[in-house]
Amino acid sequence: MENSSIITSKPITQLLKKIAIPASTGSLFQTLFNIVDTFFAGKISTDALAALAKSFPLYFLIISAGIGIIAGCNSLISNSLGQRNKFAALIYAHHTLIYSTLLSVIITILGIIFSYEILKLMGSSTDSIILAKKYTDIIFYGTFFFLILTSLNSVLYAQGDTKTYRNVLIVGLFANILLNPIFIFGFLFIPALGIAGLAISTILIQFCACIYLYYKVNKTILKIDFKLENFLIRKNFFLNIFNQCMPITFALFLVAIGSYVLLFFISTFGDNAVAGYGAAIRFEHIFTLPVIGLNTAVITIAAQNFGARRYDRVRDVYTKATLIGFCIMCISGLIIFLLSEYIVGLFSNDLEVIKFGSNYLRIAAFIGPIYPVFFISHALFTALKKTHYIFYSNLFRMVILPFSIVWVILNIYEGYFQDIFYGLLLMNWLFGLVVLFVSRALMIKTFKEQKKVFFVF
Repeated sequence: MENSSIITSKPITQLLKKIAIPASTGSLFQTLFNIVDTFFAGKISTDALAALAKSFPLYFLIISAGIGIIAGCNSLISNSLGQRNKFAALIYAHHTLIYSTLLSVIITILGIIFSYEILKLMGSSTDSIILAKKYTDIIFYGTFFFLILTSLNSVLYAQGDTKTYRNVLIVGLFANILLNPIFIFGFLFIPALGIAGLAISTILIQFCACIYLYYKVNKTILKIDFKLENFLIRKNFFLNIFNQCMPITFALFLVAIGSYVLLFFISTFGDNAVAGYGAAIRFEHIFTLPVIGLNTAVITIAAQNFGARRYDRVRDVYTKATLIGFCIMCISGLIIFLLSEYIVGLFSNDLEVIKFGSNYLRIAAFIGPIYPVFFISHALFTALKKTHYIFYSNLFRMVILPFSIVWVILNIYEGYFQDIFYGLLLMNWLFGLVVLFVSRALMIKTFKEQKKVFFVF
């Protein structure tokens, strides 16, 4: 339990560096992984690039389930370690795999059945639908490997180990660079598979990563032992995982729905607009990586300290992480603004695609500084076991407010492409201030309640 004592005693700033930097680096290589896919999709055709962009909301359904597992199970295991309850942490580790397996079956079935109709609703051309369907079907069949990978990763994250997954993602990136052209264009006995090759290389890499992460987890105090008794469902533990993870997953589903709604409106400006936006947003993710790393660190640090009743440290990590994230995103925003055309030009030579993508990035540069409020606040909600707040936050920020604002801009004011994002710029800043206030109020309320419970017992 050495890691637990470190996380509940070591200076907050040092812990943020120790956990957040490897997590951010890992996320960088995950994003580069996606950028490599985008690059090779552009080499196939503009239709393939647009198809990849339109498949992202569907792919994000899987990603959201994985993030829900990482965040939710990380917090439960971290909380148990903070309470020095190794038995509970072990049960949660095994039940995380059970939960992931069941969820992967459900997502795969639903994804295969409904993906075509969803793509049609997005206003896609027939060629774009066919290409996107080829890609998403394979991705959905590989859902099991991705969710098992995230489950094993959550066990490592809970113990403060973000370096292992970082290393996996680094190796995965270079494997993707090697495998993508082989499966896309063919090599020796492997036929040219086009956009389906992108998906096949992804699934193969995830499968190999699962094997390695299982090996690394079994070198920690939370070893995964495949005995029958370890996988008999304990109702309370399973329900805790469900209640912690599912609101996060549903909250991220809302992000996918929001992406779908936004892409629907963007598609009214044509496939070039979709391709430009799709290329731009993948690169934008690079500049949010430090904040994603801070999110991971805050969940681990805040959850363990919350379990150890170190409420002053929970408050401290929230404040410092938010300020650090704000400063980072201000610098990132400046870079994005200055290099917007060059960034999009890496993925396409089409001047229309570059125009649409760079217009988005120049506005996104000013949205970025408010992102840390959402990321760090959601990490706080997870650590305090108040994940339903994340659902409400995303419901308003990703669906209700954007849909209302964009509909008004396009239908009443007859705005153009960039006007959509000016509206979202204002909305994000105003709603960010609301979330900041709610986070502060929730900490005060929760800490008072916990102190009363501790006093009674």
